[in-house]
Amino acid sequence: MTDFSKILNKAKELEEKMKESQQKIKNIEVEGVSGGNSVKVKLNGDGEMIKIEISPEIINEDKSIIEDLIVAAHNNAKTQLKTKTSEEISKTTSDFGIPGFKWPI
Repeated sequence: MTDFSKILNKAKELEEKMKESQQKIKNIEVEGVSGGNSVKVKLNGDGEMIKIEISPEIINEDKSIIEDLIVAAHNNAKTQLKTKTSEEISKTTSDFGIPGFKWPI
């Protein structure tokens, strides 16, 4: 019976650590760039765009070029967010022997 108690305690501990990680992830901010820093996109931990900066030098560019740069900057930020999220989850799960755990994004 003590083994079962240990398992339950570990599960509760993991649950608390995961809640802490989720809060840390919400507070993450990443910035994606494109076009030699002419477009910058900032995302929060939920993947929501919270800021976009477009350099005055490219404002007169063709609309499709600006759109492509925005998409590229967003994709760059999204990649960074996935990396930071995975790192945070790995920190939490490594103590519990859960190899290869992936955060559902």
